[in-house]
Amino acid sequence: MLPVVAIVGRPNVGKSTLFNALTRTRDALVADMPGVTRDRQYGISNVGDRPCVLVDTGGLVAKAEGIDYLTAVQVHQAIEESQLVLFVVSARDGLTLEDQEIARLLREHNRPVLLVGNKIDGTNPDIALAEFAMLGMGPALAVAASHRQGMTNLMEEAAEILPPVEEDGEAEEEDKDRLRLTIVGRPNVGKSTLVNRMLGEERVMAFDLPGTTRDTISTFMEQGGIKYELIDTAGVRRRARVTDMVEKFSVIKALQAINRAHVVVLMLDATEGLTDQDTTLLGHILQQGRALVIAMNKWDGMEEYDRKQVLSEMDRRLQYVPWARQIRLSALHGSGLKELYKAVKEAWRSATIDMPTPELTRVLLKAFEAHQPPMSQGRTPRLRFAHAGGNCPPRIIIHGNRTDAIPASYKRYLENVFIRHFKLRGTPLQIDFRSGSNPFKDNKNKLTPRQLAKRKRLKKFTKSKSRK
Repeated sequence: MLPVVAIVGRPNVGKSTLFNALTRTRDALVADMPGVTRDRQYGISNVGDRPCVLVDTGGLVAKAEGIDYLTAVQVHQAIEESQLVLFVVSARDGLTLEDQEIARLLREHNRPVLLVGNKIDGTNPDIALAEFAMLGMGPALAVAASHRQGMTNLMEEAAEILPPVEEDGEAEEEDKDRLRLTIVGRPNVGKSTLVNRMLGEERVMAFDLPGTTRDTISTFMEQGGIKYELIDTAGVRRRARVTDMVEKFSVIKALQAINRAHVVVLMLDATEGLTDQDTTLLGHILQQGRALVIAMNKWDGMEEYDRKQVLSEMDRRLQYVPWARQIRLSALHGSGLKELYKAVKEAWRSATIDMPTPELTRVLLKAFEAHQPPMSQGRTPRLRFAHAGGNCPPRIIIHGNRTDAIPASYKRYLENVFIRHFKLRGTPLQIDFRSGSNPFKDNKNKLTPRQLAKRKRLKKFTKSKSRK
C-alpha cells in the first residue's frame, strides 16, 4: 500500500493548488477565496520517484462552528490516517496566530511534519520564511504551487521521511472493471448522506444546508464482490440562480462526473416530487447516454396519500425513460439500499453487455420478417445484418438498403425487440443504420474509357434483345 500524506493549513494558503500540482490534475477545486475545500480529496502524487497518496483538506479556523467544525473533523481524520503531514503556510501573509495554533495541534497528533512555505514567487524566500522558524518545525521548504516551483525538492524531502511501500500484490492503478457510480441531484436532496450510508462511515460532509458539497469527491469501496468508485457531486441548481463562481465550477465538475460514470444515480427529494431542475438534469444524463437509476429519497417521512401522488406524477412525467428503475429509499436510515445496489448492478450489466454479431443478426431478421418497415417511393427498405458498435450505452449498427427512409417508429420497434431479447434494464439503447452502397454507381468514375465503352455497348445489346 502507498503511504498517505495529508496537506493541512489555514484557509487560502494554497493547499488545493499544491494538491493539483503534485498530482498533476485539476481534481481539487481552486478559487481565490477562503473556505472552498471542505471534504477530503484523495489523489496519487506523480512527482518524483516515490509515489504516495495525497489528501487535500479544508482550512482550519479558530473557534470552528457549523460547517467549519465539520471541516475540522475531516482534517483530523486525514491527519490520523497519514504517515506525513505537509503543513502549508503563506510566505506573503507571514506567520499568523492561526498558523501557531495549527502547529500546536500537529504536535498533539505526533505525526512527522514538513513545513511548506507557499507563494514565494515575487519574494525573497530566505527573508519571507525566516519568521516561521518560531514554529519549531525546521526550515520551511520554499514552493510556488501555482507555478509548480519546488515540487521535486518537496517530494524528495518527503520520500526520506515516508515508510517504504508495502507490496500487497495488487496494482495501485485504477481497476478497469471498477464500477464508476456517480450520484447527482439538486442541492440538499441527501447525496452525501447516501454516500456515507453506503460506505458505513462519515466520509463526506452531510449538513442540513444547500451547497455543503463543493468538490467532486471519489471514494473506493467493494460490495457484493463488485468494486465501486463512488463519486459524490455538488448540487446542481438552475443556471439563473448560480451566481457564485465557486458554485459554477462545482456544477461543471458534477457534469463532468456524469460523463465519466458507468451508472448515474439521480437523487430526488420525494417530499418535493419531480421538479423542473430534476428533468433538466435528467436530460443531460440522457444526452451523455449513461445508465440511470432514479432514487427517491426521504420516502420514510411521507404519508401514504402523498406517496401515491408522487408515484402517479413520476409515471406520468417519466414516460420517455421507461427503462430506468425507480427506487424508494431513506439515505438517513438505510432503507432501500439493497434495492439500489440491485438496480445499479442490473444497469451496469446492461450497459456493458456483450452482444455477438450472429445473435444480433438473427434477432434483427426475425423482427424484420415479423414486421417490415413501410414502403418508401414504392420500395421497402431491406435490413441485412447487425453488429455491436460499443458500450455505455450499448450501440447496435444495422446494415441494409434504403435505411435512410426508415421512420422513427420502426426504429423504436427494433429497440424494444433488442431490449426484450437481451433483457436490458437501466440503460438507453442506441441504434444506427448504415445503407449499403451500389458498387457500379460508386465505381463509375473509376472505370477506364475502354471499360465505359464496353458497358455502353452491353446496355445497347440488352435493350435491342428486350425489344425483339
